[in-house]
Amino acid sequence: MKSSYELAMERLNKKSPTAKVSVSQKKELADLDSLYASKIAEREIFITGEIEKAMQKGEYETVIQLQKQLISDRKSLSVDLEEKKEKVRG
Repeated sequence: MKSSYELAMERLNKKSPTAKVSVSQKKELADLDSLYASKIAEREIFITGEIEKAMQKGEYETVIQLQKQLISDRKSLSVDLEEKKEKVRG
């Protein structure tokens, strides 16, 4: 007798089967993850440094703008990463 979880998973797979990813695609996806993780870290380090400089100068409006820019950069890089991953999968 199957559990409700197993039955739900079977129904889900019938509606939208999962695509198989080849070994080369997995490697390419991992490379993309690594590349974008480093890009995000690079932006965080740079902007965090700028935030610290602005804090020392007492420029709190600049700090807020830099924090917003950091959030925006993270989002745009994440969107770009997902687009590239979809191309690899497709």
